[in-house]
Amino acid sequence: MTDSNVSMLAEIRELNLSYLLLAQRLLQEDRPAAMFRMGLSQTIADVLSSLNLAQLVKIAAASQLLCRFRFDDHTILSSLADKGKSAALAQSQAAILMANQPVGEIG
Repeated sequence: MTDSNVSMLAEIRELNLSYLLLAQRLLQEDRPAAMFRMGLSQTIADVLSSLNLAQLVKIAAASQLLCRFRFDDHTILSSLADKGKSAALAQSQAAILMANQPVGEIG
């Protein structure tokens, strides 16, 4: 494995751990808002909330990103990137579009 690959995998692990820790913190502070903002189902939110630090670190070590962009639809990304709109309007429109997407499930 090249130094570049090792570095990339380390960055993926770091991002995964940051994402999982953020998810847990948001779920503890305001569960419904966290579920909406992160596109999580009740089941996934329950699992994430119950994980201890050792489990989070183990899961974060995956070689794939655990988070994903919710911008599968170009309309959402275009809305956020539109320089002609105010930031608040762009975020509101994107939130409405993302609310119409199904929540994440472990499949």
